[in-house]
Amino acid sequence: MSSTYAVAPPAAVLRSFISHYVGFCAHDVMPGIDIGLPSRHAHLIISLGSPIDVLQMPNTIQRAGRLRALVSGLHDAPAAVRRGGSQEIVHVFLLPAGLRAILHASPAELTSHVVELSDLWGRAAESLIQRLSAAATWELRFAVLDNAFVRALVPIQRHAAVAWAWQQLAARHGRMSIGGLARGIGWTRQHLTHRFRAELGVGPKTAARIFRFERACRLIRDRRLRLVDVAAACGYHDQPHMTREWIALAGCTPRTWIATELPFLQDYELSGGDHGE
Repeated sequence: MSSTYAVAPPAAVLRSFISHYVGFCAHDVMPGIDIGLPSRHAHLIISLGSPIDVLQMPNTIQRAGRLRALVSGLHDAPAAVRRGGSQEIVHVFLLPAGLRAILHASPAELTSHVVELSDLWGRAAESLIQRLSAAATWELRFAVLDNAFVRALVPIQRHAAVAWAWQQLAARHGRMSIGGLARGIGWTRQHLTHRFRAELGVGPKTAARIFRFERACRLIRDRRLRLVDVAAACGYHDQPHMTREWIALAGCTPRTWIATELPFLQDYELSGGDHGE
């Protein structure tokens, strides 16, 4: 397989809503299945070639499908995408607020769901795909994205306490009491969960699980620690607890993930690092 990719930040005005852009091009890709892992990001993935063949949605009630430009919200279960042949992809890593401000979608309605960009943007989605296809370099394609997103940007209301709670969970990789988090704001746990889910799409407990899982993925990738040490570093009760969480979030055990998924994983796919806002 031969592949190239490029990573870039969005325009400054968009950085409260988008983490980063990725362009990926590969040829002679070995047939297989890629697992879409839960993360702190929502996603816009646009194929400039064949449609994206989603074999399993994070919400198993939703049917599999082939999509040209897919949008997915936060999720706490894996998705499965067919790989193989040639691929040319533009991938936008959205912060949850970007769903509302740029794509004009409800994070709660997109939780564990995948939709076509055209369902949200109508004809403007096809126009974006055409302009991306016509651009000759990744730099020009990222400029096309900036232009489209700046024009689409609308003001949104964001509750400061919800933003603070999200930042606290992210900074501690999910290792904190949700009750303590609520008390720090002056809310009940139930009220925090309600406001958090309405604004971001998932509750704080689910967000904490995702942040902890992200840290475990990165520790395994970057440090090659023993699994028992990863479990301890990430705040799992023990290694069996971490294994149960991995089966729920990644669809397999950590050892299976290391053997089958880690060799194909690109650094930009792991949140919580250089691009893990």
